Amino acid sequence: MYKFLFAGVLALASLGQGAAFADQSYLSLSQAVYLARQANDPSVVRFESQAKALEDRAVAVSQLPDPTIRGAVANLPLDSFRFDQENMTQVKISMRQAFPAGDTLSLKGKRSREKAAGARAQKDLVLRQIEWSVRTHWYDLFYWTRAQSNLQKSKIAIEEIIKALQGAFASGGSLAQQVLRAEFDLSLLEDKSTEMRRQADRARAELQRYIGEAARQPVPSQLPKLGEPKNFTEMEKALRQHPAVLIEDSAIEVQGTNVSLRKQAYKPAWALDGSYGARSGGRADFATIGVTLSIPLFASNRQDRHVSAAKEEQGVARLSRAAKLLDLRRQLAIAHADWQRLGERVILYEEAVLKRARETASASYATYAHGKTDLPELMRSKLTQLDTEIQHIHLQTERAKAWATLHYLGGTK
Repeated sequence: MYKFLFAGVLALASLGQGAAFADQSYLSLSQAVYLARQANDPSVVRFESQAKALEDRAVAVSQLPDPTIRGAVANLPLDSFRFDQENMTQVKISMRQAFPAGDTLSLKGKRSREKAAGARAQKDLVLRQIEWSVRTHWYDLFYWTRAQSNLQKSKIAIEEIIKALQGAFASGGSLAQQVLRAEFDLSLLEDKSTEMRRQADRARAELQRYIGEAARQPVPSQLPKLGEPKNFTEMEKALRQHPAVLIEDSAIEVQGTNVSLRKQAYKPAWALDGSYGARSGGRADFATIGVTLSIPLFASNRQDRHVSAAKEEQGVARLSRAAKLLDLRRQLAIAHADWQRLGERVILYEEAVLKRARETASASYATYAHGKTDLPELMRSKLTQLDTEIQHIHLQTERAKAWATLHYLGGTK
């Protein structure tokens, strides 16, 4: 019986030495990001298609409207329906070409091209968001996988101890309370293990959205090395080139072009008309040429209002950009603080907390070997060591997720 019990205690004493991961055919973070970028996700492709459509439309709307042709029989006498009875009877063909006011056509093309630039900025933003999501969920999968592996070692050791305690209790060599305590600790570990599997499955499902079946591959045993972020001032300046801000810049340009378009309405639109009338009976044919002008006489309730509304909309677009910058700066400040403070906590765990947890567990093992500590106390010290090591992994992955946010915001080298 003591042989099995001692084996269980040795298993507990070995906790924290690191889980053995098979790094063959694993899914690295860089591979996951690469696969996501190559996947031609519909949410990315649609913006490229939209940009191409807007560029085609820019060419179309810059062209003159189609000319119109009209055919008619003019001044036909109704008493005889003869073409040669009256001098004014004629077969008339006319053509009309309209010319929009001022620079309306070129400005419409410019507006469509600005919208295309906004669609491409949307594409860049979605790509960044996909990369951010893949990195975040990869780190989640890494954490829950590593934590579950560490927990499984503790669970196996406690199962060995329970077997030994049950044998000792059956022979009268141990207390029932120790058996119950060990079984209770095992139940808690089983519940934690189930929750960890649930969280790992969720992270895997999130990854599968972007990289397909590759998400089923195991993750490596170590986090990838992270580059140092830029200093905060540089990161803050870089936000102006973030795709989310470029989208707002495009919207401002579009609204500015709308203002210019509305101002064209103060200028007259015009049309050129030409007609030819053929008469029968050897009589001379007729030709007519004319010009039509629109006269914006009542501008106060039409053109002025349109221009005023367009300027207000441009102001709204500027306010939207300012709000977006504030939101991004908030995200940057939070991620930068997380990166720094979590880094300090990781160092604290590596230099002090983990060391003391292991020393406490080793001391409990030594006193138990000399009969000065009971088994439940030893188990508690070892489980505390396990929790400490899992928390260390959690701090590392949370710091990595802060780095992923900084990368999304353009703040990494």
